[in-house]
Amino acid sequence: MKVIVGGIIEKNGKYLLVQEAQKKCYKKWNFPAGHLDFNESLEQGAIREIKEETGCDVELNGVCYIANRILEDDLFVMIVFNAKLIKENIEYDKEEILDVKWFDYSEIMNKMDDKLRGSYVKKAVYNQNNKLIAPIEIVNILKD
Repeated sequence: MKVIVGGIIEKNGKYLLVQEAQKKCYKKWNFPAGHLDFNESLEQGAIREIKEETGCDVELNGVCYIANRILEDDLFVMIVFNAKLIKENIEYDKEEILDVKWFDYSEIMNKMDDKLRGSYVKKAVYNQNNKLIAPIEIVNILKD
């Protein structure tokens, strides 16, 4: 099972997306996200992935999308946080990310269907834009 964590970052009505360099999704746009590492919390993983893929520092303040996909031989769960931009410093590994760019909400919703990594990108951005955000307090670390 794989756990994917990431975040939706909005600034002045625009959303920060990353253009993937991976062969299976080459040139597709996605929100910054990646696999949760062993021994890190959901929040730590999302903050790390956002920093690695964009160079930006964020604070997580809610959850705007949760999904899972059942594959023939695997399962993955995706948790997407609402991320408040603390420091914009666009830097990224060109081996993993081709570009990082701000997109207008209407452009994502109306003009990018074939350019997005999946329909989940639009759903997560829609949720954030329409304030369908669960409080961050619903995310917990089990200790027992």
